[in-house]
Amino acid sequence: MATPSLVDQSVVDQSFVDQSFVDQSFVDQSSVAPSLLALWHAAWAVAVCATAFVGESLGGLRGEGLAALLIMAMPGVSGVILMLRDSVGLRFALMAAWLMASVAAAGLTGGATGAVPGLLIMPLAAGIALDHPRIGPGIGDGRLTKVGVAALILPLGSGLISALLNGTGAQPPVLAALSGLLALAATAAAIRLTWGERQSRLTAAEANSSRIEAVLNAQPGLTLLLDPAGRAVAAWGTPPPSLSVEALFDQGLIAAVHAPDRPAVGVALQRALAGHPAEILFSPRVALDRRVVMILRRFDHAGGQPQLIAQAFDGTAQFARELGLETARVEAEAQSAGKTRFLANMSHELRTPLNAVIGFADIMRERLFGPLPDRYSGYADSIHQAGGHLLDLINDVLDLSKIEAERYELSLESLDARDPVSAAVALVRVQADEKGVDLAPVLPSTPLMVQADARALKQMALNLLSNALKFTPSGGSVTLTLDGVGPYLELVVSDTGVGIAPEDLQRIGRPFEQAGDADQKARGTGLGLSLVRSLTELHGGRMSLDSTLGEGTAVMIRLPVIPVVPVVDEAQV
Repeated sequence: MATPSLVDQSVVDQSFVDQSFVDQSFVDQSSVAPSLLALWHAAWAVAVCATAFVGESLGGLRGEGLAALLIMAMPGVSGVILMLRDSVGLRFALMAAWLMASVAAAGLTGGATGAVPGLLIMPLAAGIALDHPRIGPGIGDGRLTKVGVAALILPLGSGLISALLNGTGAQPPVLAALSGLLALAATAAAIRLTWGERQSRLTAAEANSSRIEAVLNAQPGLTLLLDPAGRAVAAWGTPPPSLSVEALFDQGLIAAVHAPDRPAVGVALQRALAGHPAEILFSPRVALDRRVVMILRRFDHAGGQPQLIAQAFDGTAQFARELGLETARVEAEAQSAGKTRFLANMSHELRTPLNAVIGFADIMRERLFGPLPDRYSGYADSIHQAGGHLLDLINDVLDLSKIEAERYELSLESLDARDPVSAAVALVRVQADEKGVDLAPVLPSTPLMVQADARALKQMALNLLSNALKFTPSGGSVTLTLDGVGPYLELVVSDTGVGIAPEDLQRIGRPFEQAGDADQKARGTGLGLSLVRSLTELHGGRMSLDSTLGEGTAVMIRLPVIPVVPVVDEAQV
């Protein structure tokens, strides 16, 4: 969408017509400028020499006139050097040569009253020709033309002095007219050479400017040029719905924004003016159900105060998608929190009947009320084993749910870390012996005092040992190592079991994630390591896992639970 402000050619020239872009389109034409200038100089030298030859042949040319023509031919001959090299300094040197030759010729012939008065205007013609534009500073800006105009005074003065000293005589009119025609032809050629090129460059620049403006007006979004106060200076493209471009010109951006969004828009404008990129989402004042996304950047241009370039797009669809995603996320979190709270609150309701089932099965196994048939005795063993497995699963689920619901509270106390770890080893000792797995605990010989939750520490060791025993075949080994390293308690459980594939290592430790084939997955629930990781993080520690498929697994937990005793400098005691 074009606006009246785009008529201001200075805005277009300063803002969007990069001079280097315009110059680039004329590199080929500018590169031939030295050749054209050299040809102009050579043509002048040939014409002057031909005039001198004709004048001498007709016998109407005196010695002073012949010398003046030959002197004026010398700058033309010198200008042929432009075929080989071209520079600003060389052009000014040629201009100086034209001036000196003109002064000398006027002094010899009497200037305007002499035989060749047309030669007096050659500094002006040379200045126009040498002002032919090219790539480089100092040329093409009219400077040499101005020098040529000012330099006309010198040959006129030289001719006047010569006429006063030597007097004036009758001069051949044909030769005077011929010199005038030569000078006029040279001046016309110089004008065609220089000013015609400038007109072509200006036409091309205007065409480029029109193409750039057409591209900007055809873009799907709205591009704005804003002053520091947020008022539009120029606009291109298609505005978002309900964002009036006319209002941006008349009232400014802040006034077009819904009132609650104005402070954020003002902050974005200030941030962009400070040179930082800024992006803002706001509602137009006239359509509160819509959203506009605007990107702001600082724009600096020569000879003016900093401005802002802004791009505005319709963000209604994007906002609706983000709002839908946020709503879905909130609902999912609410459902997850509800599930977690439900499981955490069902601790008593789930454990009590299950403990009763296990207890009655245990009574039947022990035959406390008399003998049972062998078949029923086997059923009681199965019920007791299945109930114990289910109780372990429920305990893990409930503990994990409490942690997720942030209802699990650590009971920190000062204790010897060997005690809960030794208790965990004792609980799995019978299982290890029955399976034929060598269980080797390596504990420090002296107390290892920590500030931790004894139940959680025992649970972590028990889960790691149980996992290791599940996946270690008969004849293998499981090693538990407990040690203190600085403020950290290190517990490492390693085994010679089946190991874990590299692609499974990243997900192991998340709830219900398991590795291996279906037979291996049937041995566990995928909660053991997840609970260990959660309890470790509650203590401010970290769990790491290293495994090689077919060789074994090592799990290490590091807990910052060892109190640091400050060192007392004996020299200060």
